[in-house]
Amino acid sequence: MDDKRNWITAILLSAAILLGWSFVSDKFFPTPAKPDVTKTVAGSPTATTATPGQPAALPTPGTATAAPGAQAIVPVEAAVASANRIPIETPAVAGSINLVGARIDDITLTKYRQTIKKNAPPVRLFAPGNTKASYFASVGWAAAQGVQVPGPNTLWTATGTRLTPTTPVTLSWANATGQTFRIDYSIDANYLITAKQTIANTGTAPVSASSYALIDRLGKPTDPHEQTSWTNHIGPTGFVDGKSEFDVDYKDLDAGETFKYSSAGWLGFTDKYWLAAIVPAKGERVTASISTPASNNYQTLFARPFTQIAPGTQLSVTSRIFAGAKEVSVLEDYTDTQGITRLSHAIDWGWFDFFEIPIFKLLDWLFKQVGNFGVAIMILTLIIRLLMFPIANRQFHSMAQMRLVQPKMKALQERYKDDKQRQQQELMKLYKDEKINPLAGCLPILIQIPIFYALYKVLMLTIEMRHQPFALWIRDLSAPDPAHFLNLFGLLPFTPPSLLALGPLALLLGITMWLQFRLNPQATDPIQQQVFKIMPWMFMFIMAPFAAGLLLYWITNNCLSIAQQQFMYRKFPQLRAAPAK
Repeated sequence: MDDKRNWITAILLSAAILLGWSFVSDKFFPTPAKPDVTKTVAGSPTATTATPGQPAALPTPGTATAAPGAQAIVPVEAAVASANRIPIETPAVAGSINLVGARIDDITLTKYRQTIKKNAPPVRLFAPGNTKASYFASVGWAAAQGVQVPGPNTLWTATGTRLTPTTPVTLSWANATGQTFRIDYSIDANYLITAKQTIANTGTAPVSASSYALIDRLGKPTDPHEQTSWTNHIGPTGFVDGKSEFDVDYKDLDAGETFKYSSAGWLGFTDKYWLAAIVPAKGERVTASISTPASNNYQTLFARPFTQIAPGTQLSVTSRIFAGAKEVSVLEDYTDTQGITRLSHAIDWGWFDFFEIPIFKLLDWLFKQVGNFGVAIMILTLIIRLLMFPIANRQFHSMAQMRLVQPKMKALQERYKDDKQRQQQELMKLYKDEKINPLAGCLPILIQIPIFYALYKVLMLTIEMRHQPFALWIRDLSAPDPAHFLNLFGLLPFTPPSLLALGPLALLLGITMWLQFRLNPQATDPIQQQVFKIMPWMFMFIMAPFAAGLLLYWITNNCLSIAQQQFMYRKFPQLRAAPAK
């Protein structure tokens, strides 16, 4: 009867954990997207109107040019085929500048593909304003009443035929009252575009003007794996008012809120792997805002104070635009060399960054040495086990001592079974006399938790790990195991739900954990015995939807633990011996 009760208790406990995990994991450990679902990066496929591209806030004195009327929505390919464009070519990006509005509205990231399929198109970040995926950067001016400034419909004149790291391009335009506007565009070999804006006043009266830069985005990511979660912020972000901004979400903007800041180091929009941001000159005084100019249209903006420009003088200001992948080394380099404060924290490391970043850098270094990300994970696991060996040694020593004093513990529990307080006092005295730390066995498990979480964040957030293959059918270690038993490894045309998406890696995880638990000394509590029998198979289901790289880490860790246990059993043979009566 006791055995049946113990089994029922263990099964109910395991079922509660297994079913409850699905609710917890969605919030705390969202699973990565499958490797072949990305269709586009910028904007929403359901958007139906074009964005105005006008500053939605801040430059209030005077007037700005009128926003264009509604435009016909056209495919991206047709929009970027216009003749009024200056090509952009670098080792990392390709695209063009639209001479209508002087917008940077055509950027593709040539080093990254949308899927792991052969010949998949490159990732598109920016798209023109008359497309469903409208997403662009723009710089401009606001001026006092009566002074015409260039706007979204202005056709600029270009000096230069191609923007490359060695060939800058200059755009110019003049109004009818004696003001000439110029934008000198340059670009580096990565993702940073510099826009030097100049206004020259050749008129007879002073002019008051303010310059601005903005990122304008139509729609938001529709992929459920590209939504803000507890572990990753997606949406408006930046370094504003002396801190990194991760609290503003698209839903806040949809509710009509506008967020204003008295200073900004940079601000823009972040996706899981991509970032578009506007950056003022280092130390420059600007005000900034995050707003929604129209339904399903989002904008980040910074503006400079209005300045008087006397006749015969000119004013120049410099803005920078980041449009690219969130590569850790590139972001850190811009922080160091360009003075863009905390740009590397566009990756939402969270409060655990002091541990996650070293884990990433070690893993990235190992990957560069061996050339295979899966092998790098296995080597990282081995390094961690070697570092933890002294702790594991103490753990096994403590377990051996606990095994030897079990008869004394049982005797104390029987003697003081009616006096729980006295029982605890005597047990603590026994631990002290025998020099036993009853919590020593928990320490390795507690250490594994932050390591696992740090590796989870690295696999989920860093683009360096995106689309990295391992071997055989594992072509993307940042995505779940694509092979599932339930659909006969893809032969049946359906995708199992995440709770039942068992693949070879999950099964191997369950088997290695079961072998590891079998090597452990058997627990004295019958309920614990039953739970430990079920736990490996419960974890097999829990871990199945996680990134394949995490399962590889856990499987490698289990295999190393089994080898270590065999070594420790030779060192502490009393662990295998039955406790004395």
